Amino acid sequence: MSNGLLTAKDLILRGMTRRWLRRRITLLTFGVFIGAGFVVSLMFGHTFYSLDKVLRVIQGEAVPGASFTVGILRLPRAALAVLAGFSFGLAGAAFQTMLRNPLASPDIIGISAGATAAAVFAIVALSLSAMTVSLVAVAAGLLTALAVYLLAYRGGVASTRLVLVGIGVAAMLNSVTAYYLSQAAEWRLQEAMRWMTGSLNGASWDKAAPVCIALLIFGTLLLGQTRSLLVLQLGDDAAAALGVRVGRTRLVITLAAVGLVSFATAATGPIAFVAFLSGPIASRIIGRGQSLLLPSALTGALLVLTADFTGQFMLGTRFPVGVITGVFGAPFLLYLILRANRSGVSL
Repeated sequence: MSNGLLTAKDLILRGMTRRWLRRRITLLTFGVFIGAGFVVSLMFGHTFYSLDKVLRVIQGEAVPGASFTVGILRLPRAALAVLAGFSFGLAGAAFQTMLRNPLASPDIIGISAGATAAAVFAIVALSLSAMTVSLVAVAAGLLTALAVYLLAYRGGVASTRLVLVGIGVAAMLNSVTAYYLSQAAEWRLQEAMRWMTGSLNGASWDKAAPVCIALLIFGTLLLGQTRSLLVLQLGDDAAAALGVRVGRTRLVITLAAVGLVSFATAATGPIAFVAFLSGPIASRIIGRGQSLLLPSALTGALLVLTADFTGQFMLGTRFPVGVITGVFGAPFLLYLILRANRSGVSL
């Protein structure tokens, strides 16, 4: 009897060790790919610079030609791609885990649509500066999240109801965006379209800095809720029985995730489907039963870096990063819905 118990314990420990190793190896692999993508994005462009010159620029040396192209143009763009992708991926995984629904990502439930509608209104109707537009977008993202939450609240927030309410709110806000675009003067229309497509064009340290600060604050809050998120997957009653303060935890997670999405959207525009794709991709790579926050964040960073490089240099003409992620994200959304329908599972 004791031998059987010891054998079962050994098998459990071996399985836990295997999952731990797989997770560490996966995270390390993601880090290597992100680092490689970051360096490649600094080296390649209309002018190629060797790795030696890129490293010298990063170290602060003055390198003719490279100091401007790499240090002023490419380095802030690559940094913003990583920061925004990390923010979108982390926020998306937090929503999807908390609500136990793969559709519950910020760009599906209307948060990105709220920030976009407000930014387009600020550009077209108010002619505000870029910095003010960003602040308006952040505020609008927070207010949209609050509105969706209140509209979906019925003695609690069911994930399916929140997703449906969010889709309805997003549709309404998209119609507002379309109206103001139809009324815009030509020069304002171009500016608004550049913003709402999701683009890293015009990236600068002034745009990257607020995203970095938001990531340090809200990202730390979210990662600190890793255990609570895992317990919430068991259901509210089970989570409360295990000592999780469900209402407070949901509020903290929601505010932190919305803050990340709002600041990232204000800097880059709504890069489509990154928040939505990162969690499911990470889940398929790392396996179920583990926290997806950090893997999803790294997945998001890699997605944005790869999509931006693809849109800039691999398709014969230049496309904003949001166009590339949208092309790959829309079929994945349809795949998830069809899979759920075939298995009879409610999203």
